[in-house]
Amino acid sequence: MTRLSVGEASAHMLADVPALGEETVELRDSLGRVLARDVASPVSLPLWDNASMDGFAVRATDVRGASTDAPVSLRVVETIAAGRRSTRAVGPGEAARIMTGAPLPPGADSVVRVEDTTVTEDVVRIRDDRDAGTNVRAVGEDVRTGTVVVRAGTTLRAAHIGVLSSIGCARPAVHRRPRVAILATGDELVPLEGFDEVLAGRRIVSSNSYSLEAAVRAAGGEPVVVGIAPDDPAALAARLRAADGCDLIVTSGGVSVGDFDYTRTVIAALGGSLSLWRVRMRPGAPLGFGRLFGVPWIGLPGNPVSALVTFELFGRPLLRTLGGAAQPHRRTVPVVLEEDVVLRAPLTHFLRCLLVDGDDGSLRARLTGGQSSGMLTSMSSADALLVVPPEPATVRAGSTLRAIPLDGDLGGSALFPA
Repeated sequence: MTRLSVGEASAHMLADVPALGEETVELRDSLGRVLARDVASPVSLPLWDNASMDGFAVRATDVRGASTDAPVSLRVVETIAAGRRSTRAVGPGEAARIMTGAPLPPGADSVVRVEDTTVTEDVVRIRDDRDAGTNVRAVGEDVRTGTVVVRAGTTLRAAHIGVLSSIGCARPAVHRRPRVAILATGDELVPLEGFDEVLAGRRIVSSNSYSLEAAVRAAGGEPVVVGIAPDDPAALAARLRAADGCDLIVTSGGVSVGDFDYTRTVIAALGGSLSLWRVRMRPGAPLGFGRLFGVPWIGLPGNPVSALVTFELFGRPLLRTLGGAAQPHRRTVPVVLEEDVVLRAPLTHFLRCLLVDGDDGSLRARLTGGQSSGMLTSMSSADALLVVPPEPATVRAGSTLRAIPLDGDLGGSALFPA
């Protein structure tokens, strides 16, 4: 099977992954969910002309030519608080005291701010010439009736929820969260409850079980941890059967070429398929992808860093695509390398790094220490993956590369060209 580039592998995995069905949820529960349908506003925003600051609602023609040396005096006929409407129109020679957000009274067409006035009993002296519309938020200035305010495929953030509430959308339609089965493999692995065996020098904690569960949840999925399978085909098959009914199956370990790497064989025995194996990258070259029980299956390497990096590059976009996200990949940003990087093989490398601000205003990439695929602390200390192309073998400090920030949810449509 031909080893693919990162871009080719990503395009292959996402080529036939339809978004899951939709459901409606309470607006207050929709943070982080992916909108399933465009939402058009049934109303204009603002709904009425209103004051953008505290002051006096006036007719612009009445204050024409007003200045500090020649103020214009108007009679104050009422006070309009936010949340209340005026009880009368503003006529010639009149003004209404108005608060920010209050509807503009009939007859008035501008607002003079408090700072440009002097008030004595029921008379206000205007010291500023105002044009019609000054300090007024007009009907529909923000949104007009029928305008799409949030598009399908958008991951809802706080601002989206705010605008949806303002147009009366109490239950948006969102895509169902993907249920993601997570299975670790290996005789050496135990859950946290078996830490005594770790201390005895016999086993290691299955950190992939915990980190991948967290990664799935952070990406908007519902993790279903089906446990740890020993290096035994029958036991592995039994654990995989527990994943039937999920929308995506993620395994870690068992996809390389060792004597005890049974995952690919067992997938085939269960009626699954393998359409991709091995990618031209480091860490994470031994990567499998196919289908099992009618849903996508991705086989990640067993090394903790390799598992997290490949999930970030391939598993997360799969999950996000299933969840309906229009832009499933994270965005990449240009960075300046702070130190020389020497590649050990002509593969695309993804190095753990910190993004720091340079004195010249540039964004700089600082490696987080050793880049061995077993050094999980180098991953936990990183906030980005530095993308280093296969050539040249040595990349000098000061070179400009691209990095994938691991914080935030701003997305792009493709990781790399296929």
